[in-house]
Amino acid sequence: MTSDTPADEDLAELLRQAIGRFVRTTRAHADTLPPAQATALGALDHGGPRTIAQLAAARGVKHQSMSRTVGELEALGLVARERSPSDGRAFVITLTAAGATALDADREARRHWVAGAIATRLSPAEREILHAVPALLDRLSAAGESAVPALVSRILAAKGRAAPTLEHDPAADGRDDAEVAAGGSSAPPVRN
Repeated sequence: MTSDTPADEDLAELLRQAIGRFVRTTRAHADTLPPAQATALGALDHGGPRTIAQLAAARGVKHQSMSRTVGELEALGLVARERSPSDGRAFVITLTAAGATALDADREARRHWVAGAIATRLSPAEREILHAVPALLDRLSAAGESAVPALVSRILAAKGRAAPTLEHDPAADGRDDAEVAAGGSSAPPVRN
């Protein structure tokens, strides 16, 4: 099945715009952490201890940017640096109890805001329709997860470059399981 029909393209654009507005509105009303910090904490929560390089690669940001974010989180006591159990020369970043609490509070604030919006803005019939949306979005996300690495490989091959061995971790952007399909990282250990 292809999505080349104008109706599918129009629906895709409407969906992209609506999801973008929904995410921006939710963040504006409910986020308790800056997005970069929530993303890093979410990646550690879903994927366990990681190096700064792994966190940066999963998020698609420069090492320096992630290093700055980790430094801020470390100063707040939300993450800690520990020696890598597999390579004593490398350090991994771990989520502290305070970091887990801050991430839970951020997620709870989003959940509370969205639940309030659902309760006050949607009819019972609309709420019933909304029950199907998470599963549908998960199916669409799963389709994209398999397509993105192949697309990146084709683009890099056309430029005469090899594809990186690190894969995008959908959980690394700080969204919880209710927001995206769960997925683990197959990223190999990377030294800082």
